[in-house]
Amino acid sequence: MKQKFIFTLACCLLSISLFAQYVPDILGDNYLQRTINMPDDYEGEVVCTLIKKPELDNTGKAILYIHGYNDYFFQKQLGDSANAHDYNFYALDLRKYGRSIRPNQDPFYCKSLNEYFADIDTALALIRSEGNDTIFLMAHSTGGLITPYYLNEKEKKSEPLPVDGLILNSPFLNWNFGWGMQHLVMPAVSVTGKFFPDLTVQGKGDSSYSQSLLKQYHGQWEYDTNWKMFDGHPKKAGWIRAIQEAQQSIQPGANINCPILVLSSNQSFPETAEWNDQYLKADIVLNVDDIQKYGALLGNQVTRHQITDGIHDLILSEKPARDEAYQTIFEWLKKTTMQNNSAD
Repeated sequence: MKQKFIFTLACCLLSISLFAQYVPDILGDNYLQRTINMPDDYEGEVVCTLIKKPELDNTGKAILYIHGYNDYFFQKQLGDSANAHDYNFYALDLRKYGRSIRPNQDPFYCKSLNEYFADIDTALALIRSEGNDTIFLMAHSTGGLITPYYLNEKEKKSEPLPVDGLILNSPFLNWNFGWGMQHLVMPAVSVTGKFFPDLTVQGKGDSSYSQSLLKQYHGQWEYDTNWKMFDGHPKKAGWIRAIQEAQQSIQPGANINCPILVLSSNQSFPETAEWNDQYLKADIVLNVDDIQKYGALLGNQVTRHQITDGIHDLILSEKPARDEAYQTIFEWLKKTTMQNNSAD
């Protein structure tokens, strides 16, 4: 009797412990979050945060979303749409972003993009442990550079890919600068970053993109501007070097052996000091021609599509473009899932 009681108590404690790993998320609507402690780095304490919708019954399919620079997951419509299409949905706030920022940290800072690999590995392992055997990785902007870099490094080491496909929403595959900045200034800053990684080389940015998103200005969305800062955050030479190294690694061509969907707007538009309504119908952050050019070189199973009048984060575009983005994503997912299943 005593042994049975101890066993029952242990099971209850284990159940409570496992349940407590997830707590209600700030988004509400049944979203949950789990803080994952990672090994300390050069700034001290490090965590990443996995956000999810409660699992669907018996689907076995999941999407893991990774945000861009100066960003975090707040796009509930994306998670809701994934569930509506029979996919479990997860999002990851990487270390030093959003829910994962700690007081000891400089937000968004890294010295190499491979610092995020452990966060992604851990999130994917947890998602798989929760009954998902088909997982698609979806990423935006800088996340859209981190993820192909991550997968390509696994290919280089002949490691099996942990995902069944990759969806890139306006990936940051190249700087959006003129020739001089691109070929002279950025390489020089990158070299500086090797020796002086903590040197601040750029102050805060322009607020035009934030104004195109936020409801109180010209956009349709609300989010925490402590985590997605209104006019950006100063950048250090070490971060510039991290981006430069990753871009140069994959620009000549990658060998990612899974289906890839590369999405961008159909047009870019130069950002200026004064507001322009064209900001609501174009990518004012990156060059869409570069996205399409370098996106085509990521593997031999790449599908490319341009969203008419889409903005930099395509799923935050005005409704016609947003609808096209969602339709393209889920039609590609359906087709790719069917092809993967038939190949098995």
